[in-house]
Amino acid sequence: MRVLTGLQPSGKLHVGNYFGAMEPAVSLQQAGDAYYFIANYHAMTTVKDPADLRAWTRELALDFLACGLDPQRSVFFRQSDVPEVNELAWILSTVCPLSLLEKCHSYKDKVAKGFSASHGLFAYPVLMAADILLYDANQVPVGKDQKQHLEVTRDLAGKINEAFGEGTLVVPEPIIRESVAVVPGLDGQKMSKSYHNTLPIFDEEKPSKKLIMRIQTDSTPVEEPKPVEGSLLLPLYRLFADDAAYQEMVAQHEAGGVGYGDFKKRLAEAYWDFFATMRQRRSELAADPGYIDEVLAQGAAKARATATVTLDRVRKAVGLA
Repeated sequence: MRVLTGLQPSGKLHVGNYFGAMEPAVSLQQAGDAYYFIANYHAMTTVKDPADLRAWTRELALDFLACGLDPQRSVFFRQSDVPEVNELAWILSTVCPLSLLEKCHSYKDKVAKGFSASHGLFAYPVLMAADILLYDANQVPVGKDQKQHLEVTRDLAGKINEAFGEGTLVVPEPIIRESVAVVPGLDGQKMSKSYHNTLPIFDEEKPSKKLIMRIQTDSTPVEEPKPVEGSLLLPLYRLFADDAAYQEMVAQHEAGGVGYGDFKKRLAEAYWDFFATMRQRRSELAADPGYIDEVLAQGAAKARATATVTLDRVRKAVGLA
């Protein structure tokens, strides 16, 4: 089995990235071949400052390694270090119906949020398909919001196989953990950099905890029961606390006698403690920049070796070789 996932270097890593993609991906390192990439081509659809793109790419490399990625058991690389992905994206685009991309909600959502309606943003699912299919990935951990794009990947692989021969491309399966597939943001929407509602993992303690203390709650008095349904605090607390602690907070919501301020402080402490070991590991990695360069260079060499085999097979199947 080969598992693959990638994250965009479009800002600081946040809790939604960790639970939605990074943690389930890293946990699969021992299940088979694991390929992880930094999607810096994708980030160009929204990140326009070259200095930011370079800096955030490196920051994400640190984040991934700090969160448990082991370069001895996986292949870790920058997307742009494997140019073969662009040729496969073009081949896929020749069999991709325009209507398939027009149905993708992510494009419409980002344009509605003010992002430029570029071809890159519109064709994002085709490049994502190439990212996956280039490495013969069998399983792809994705957030629930990316499920539609993985269906596009499966559709395009099927069209290639139907047109040019069964087995030309491996058709991947999604891995979605429904319990944390969509991590709530600080405003109740899905946690996303696009919505400016994220909780960072590797920021300073004081400003990070302040974000939690500013979460909007209703005006229910301390002594009164608090609504469990629709709570912004409980879904976040559940990510960081054990079941006993979570159930205790639910019971206190229902019984009354504890104020929102106390709940927020408890959430802030649980959040900060959860990532303590990862923060320490990241600090150690940041002190050795040469190690990061070496890991990414070795990963790129391994990734290109795999990519070349796949692309040669596809080129021969479609008549380019």
